[in-house]
Amino acid sequence: MKIWLSIFLIVLGVSGAYPQKIALLKYDGGGDWYANPTALPNLIRFSNENAKTSVDTKPETVSPGSTDIFQYPFIHMTGHGNVYFSDADAENLRNYLLSGGFLHIDDNYGMEPYLREALKKVFPDRRLQKISSAHPIFNQVYNFPEGLPKIHEHDNKPPQALGIFEEKRLVLLFTVESDLGDGWESPEVHNDPEEVRLKALKMGANILKYVFEN
Repeated sequence: MKIWLSIFLIVLGVSGAYPQKIALLKYDGGGDWYANPTALPNLIRFSNENAKTSVDTKPETVSPGSTDIFQYPFIHMTGHGNVYFSDADAENLRNYLLSGGFLHIDDNYGMEPYLREALKKVFPDRRLQKISSAHPIFNQVYNFPEGLPKIHEHDNKPPQALGIFEEKRLVLLFTVESDLGDGWESPEVHNDPEEVRLKALKMGANILKYVFEN
């Protein structure tokens, strides 16, 4: 793992003078990893303009088993259905997260049971923990005193922010019953009220800011 840590730190050091690149995770299992195609570009533009991040406006795509994941401090994952990680995928993702990477998984509805099972391969000795509304991720640029905002209604359940930590560092964020990605989409996709989209974008900007500055 020391080799991967060295690679990751070198990449971060080289990229410091340039816009940070982020990526969308292309996973196996049949789930629509490509859902919400306008979400990340819209979030990046909003965050760069309002939260003073410096993120490349064209997110890339990466597979969980590829060593290319170490090029990206932030990886986003979404979808509605099945998720499958091979043993090699799981080991690579674990090394990535433990060596400084960050994975945000946004349940687009229906992903949760498959994702929980897939994560057992990545971290067999850890479980998702509820993230307190007092966590810094909810107060980076925009203040969310009640924690994760509700963007789309699914099963009439409250939104949940769940995470996996390495010591005190949040390495994986799983957002459930919120659907931030739908809120990041262009207005004509879901016809959400502007104040709802704005909540989603502000929370997304907080996540990016947290990853790049903590």
